[in-house]
Formats: sequence, structure tokens, C-alpha cells
Amino acid sequence: MARITYRIVEHDGGWAYKVGDVFSETFPTRADAHAAAERAAAEQRAPDHDTVISYEDETYHWHDETARGSDRPETDVQD
Repeated sequence: MARITYRIVEHDGGWAYKVGDVFSETFPTRADAHAAAERAAAEQRAPDHDTVISYEDETYHWHDETARGSDRPETDVQD
């Protein structure tokens, strides 16, 4: 199972959460960024319906596959 970690960091004169190299919006306080990261992490874990997704790979070929709604990652927030 995949694991996603939300990290709380200083960003653009405020605070943000970061997943990999991607930053969230900037929040005025560390507590606000932490609360937003907790909400995002909870949404990542929530099961959903199966759905068909389409994506283009690095060789410009399109693929369709079914994404299982029950296949959710583990998440945590590091402050």
C-alpha cells in the first residue's frame, strides 16, 4: 500500500503543507497549515467508488484503467 506524508513547512511568508515537491496554498499560521494537511490526509484515506481513469504516458500513448475506490493510501502529517 502507498504511503503519503504531508509535511508542514514555511512557504511564501507563511506556512504550507508539502507532498513530495508540491506545495499547498500558503496559510498565515503553522496551525492553519497543519489543520489543512490533516483534512487533506483524511480525504486521501476515504474510500470512494471505482472509476475509469484515462492518462497519457511519457511516450504519448493513452491508457484507460479502473481505479478501485477501496485502494487508498496510508497518510500521515509531519509537523
